[in-house]
Amino acid sequence: MIQLLLPVCFLFIFGFFNLFGIRTNLGTTMLLNFGVGFILFFVIKKLGWKFFRSNAQFFYWAFIGVLIITYIIGLEVKGSKRWIDLLFFRFQGSEFFKVFFILFFADFFSKMNRQGSTFMNLAISLFYFLLPTFIIFKQPDLGNAMVYVFIYFVMVLFSSIPKKNVLYLMGAVLSLLPFGWIFLKEYQKQRIFSFFQPHLDTQQNAYNMIQAMITIGSGTLLGRGLGLGTQSKLFFLPENSTDFAFSSLVEQFGFVGGATTLILFAIILYLLFKRAHSYVSKEEEMSRFSFLYVVGIISFIFFQVFINIGMNLGILPIAGIALPFISYGGSMLVSLMIGFALIP
Repeated sequence: MIQLLLPVCFLFIFGFFNLFGIRTNLGTTMLLNFGVGFILFFVIKKLGWKFFRSNAQFFYWAFIGVLIITYIIGLEVKGSKRWIDLLFFRFQGSEFFKVFFILFFADFFSKMNRQGSTFMNLAISLFYFLLPTFIIFKQPDLGNAMVYVFIYFVMVLFSSIPKKNVLYLMGAVLSLLPFGWIFLKEYQKQRIFSFFQPHLDTQQNAYNMIQAMITIGSGTLLGRGLGLGTQSKLFFLPENSTDFAFSSLVEQFGFVGGATTLILFAIILYLLFKRAHSYVSKEEEMSRFSFLYVVGIISFIFFQVFINIGMNLGILPIAGIALPFISYGGSMLVSLMIGFALIP
């Protein structure tokens, strides 16, 4: 586990200095959040992952309750209710829930080996997946809803459910995707349109994407230096500490800083793959649970890194997905530290 914590700490250091360079208070707050996450990591390690696995269903329903409360009375920011304001901390339930969502499905799918991998089990798992995903989508938070979709399908794919049934499920979902357009908000549709024709909308929906690419380009090889990024420091780049924190990082630390960040993510994913592979040859239920849990954490990190970097580079539409350990936000940072602590 120490092997995993080292690249995580180095990644956080990059994120801290990037945010500190944008605004001093952002870096300070991020440091406090990491401290909380670090303490929780060791507390949860002491409690043991078995305690959390035995209560996986309780945590699932508790967070469903949190999501419903957030949807009803949550703090509304830019038309979206994603946070509960606790005065000293904004709690984003959908971020914290990701780890317990993975924990729940690792437990659910590992027990299917004993109960039998029937189509009914797949249908039940689909209900457990759709319930939180629908609530998050309605907040509205399309980006995080997409993360839940990806995590679920990867875990289903690696479960003992017959691949034939998985293919049927994927085929059904893909056939329904065109109808999903009806449920998208107007600004979400405009983001997709502007991605394909950014030159027609340079001052509105495509503005963020264009500014992100300009910011990355201005960093050149070694960057402008800490706190000297004009695009991010002078706020030409919107959401410079969250969705487009990677662009700000490259502007300050250059191609070298951006490449180092990607290498650190690659090391973390490699170590997690290695951990998952160690459970493959073992047949007992505990090993199956451990394998599925680590696969879920891999899919969580990989998808967010892939989508966030892609939208910063202008090769994917803007989806409002944060970059782990780099983007500003305490909920995801603490959630990931909890997620690492629960690795068996």
